[in-house]
Amino acid sequence: MSQTARVLAGLVAGILIGMLLAWQAPDLGLRIAAIVEPFGKLWLNALQMTVVPLVFALVVVGINQASDAAHSGRVARQAITSFVILLAGAGAMTALLAPLALSMLQPDPAVAAALRGHGEAVATSGGGWADALVALVPSNAVAAAAASAMLPLVSFALFFGFALTRLDAAPRAQVVGLLKAISDAMIVIVHWVLWAAPLGIFALVLALTARAGLGMLQALGIYILLECALYVLAVVLLIAVAVTVGKQRFRHFMAGLVPVQAVAASTQSSLATLPAMLDSAQNRLGIPARVSGLVLPMAVSLFRITSPIQYLATASFIAWALGVDLTAAQLATGVALSVLVSMGSVGLPGQAIFLATNLPITSTMGLPIAPLPVLMAVDAIPDVLATVGNVTGDMAATAVVEARSGNPEGTLSATA
Repeated sequence: MSQTARVLAGLVAGILIGMLLAWQAPDLGLRIAAIVEPFGKLWLNALQMTVVPLVFALVVVGINQASDAAHSGRVARQAITSFVILLAGAGAMTALLAPLALSMLQPDPAVAAALRGHGEAVATSGGGWADALVALVPSNAVAAAAASAMLPLVSFALFFGFALTRLDAAPRAQVVGLLKAISDAMIVIVHWVLWAAPLGIFALVLALTARAGLGMLQALGIYILLECALYVLAVVLLIAVAVTVGKQRFRHFMAGLVPVQAVAASTQSSLATLPAMLDSAQNRLGIPARVSGLVLPMAVSLFRITSPIQYLATASFIAWALGVDLTAAQLATGVALSVLVSMGSVGLPGQAIFLATNLPITSTMGLPIAPLPVLMAVDAIPDVLATVGNVTGDMAATAVVEARSGNPEGTLSATA
């Protein structure tokens, strides 16, 4: 039985038993929720303990990976620039549209009460801009890490990461290698914790649904629809980018893109789709191998256009479910960090990468992470659209880099 099937089994069992208790025996359901919830929180704490070292390592490694790639030549620098701009654009789009779309719906008070039952602090917008500005830079980075103050910790990681790029190659490689090993070790811990995910998710979901009833199931449906709608919109906008900025004719580009999207939908893996992307870019779109052969492998390892969408949509959903209004500063912080974490994360199975990357984003935005395992369990549903969006982004970015490189062969092929 696959890990995804085991997690979904735990999710479904928790939902069914929790809803049955909420419907037939509400008082008994509350007592059972109080019994099983500590086991779910224990599992959640095991995940949360990886956040501080993981987010620091991901940010520093991501900065240095991008710096190394940018030094590979002009085409590589253009690719990195295109990746960053597109990732930031995807995050900004989600930060604008997700809260707007969710504001049109009324959150269920029972769901908010159930989520708040986990006892985690929820961010508030108090303190003013001056306090928020001062909090960006920690007076003591170790104290910020000990307090899990993610925003000042990320600021220190940015300074540290960019400072490493100014060092000689040998000492820099040693430090980056150490931090890469730390992030890999944290991912191993996440894998260990995920082994117990069916039980942890069962306990968390049973407690939530016993308290919230049918409202929890409705909330999960809203989350799935939100992600799917944003992924489809991203695909449409990326095609528009390829046509306008990448100077591809619409029919010409779609003829090369559709076969790639079909492979992505069937494999649900950008890496497995790479051969199809290379073949389509060179033989259908006429993008020369010197561009596609460099940009597409870089894109598969550094560029996941749907990652910022997922991070910001997840955080916006949690805030909406809890009745919290995210401030512009929180959303901007989420957008900036989503770019760094996306480029620094490794190619992991969906569930591990969901938790490893959403944990720091959600924590940094001051939101509780308790809903994340439940959302991870249902994220497999829109995952097909996420992979299609990622390969569409890879092809669009390659077209943009080819257009910016001023290659005569590519220009003629795009206008033929």
